[in-house]
Amino acid sequence: MRIIGFTEFGGPEVLDIHDVPEPHAGPGEVRIAVKAAAVNPTDTETRQGNGAPAQLPAPHVPGMDAAGVIDEVGEPTAELDTSPWSVGDHVMAIAIPLRGHGGAYVEYLVADADSLARIPEGRSLEEASTLPMNGLTALQALEKLDLDPGQVLGVTGAAGTWVGTSFSWPSSRASR
Repeated sequence: MRIIGFTEFGGPEVLDIHDVPEPHAGPGEVRIAVKAAAVNPTDTETRQGNGAPAQLPAPHVPGMDAAGVIDEVGEPTAELDTSPWSVGDHVMAIAIPLRGHGGAYVEYLVADADSLARIPEGRSLEEASTLPMNGLTALQALEKLDLDPGQVLGVTGAAGTWVGTSFSWPSSRASR
């Protein structure tokens, strides 16, 4: 499987295509054939070494947002129910670069069954790839605010730059 990753910290120039063993869905997991992934500020921080990627074996894979098509579904577990998911479902997912499965800049992303959602009707894979972290951030903000019924929250704008980009793997299989 091809991934976009890095073996040393730095700017965008440290990103390269690497061949790694293909992952498969285990219990409580699904595997997604990634068609689009978002590029966001967290990816820059990870690539520059601000975080803990050095605790995992290289190459390190950035990317927290992905969209694609489920191509494997693991058995359900008591904690992670995979039964709502089927091969062929179009989904978006949050990847955790600092965990064992790595980030979203991959051909195949293995994700816990509770870290994905169906793509909203009428939205492309590229558009959907920009939603997971934005949605999670909004949810965390609302939980932290703990508003009472009747309180008002004004949102005057959004911060950060979120760009959905389609993955288009080159025909040659490079590895460094």
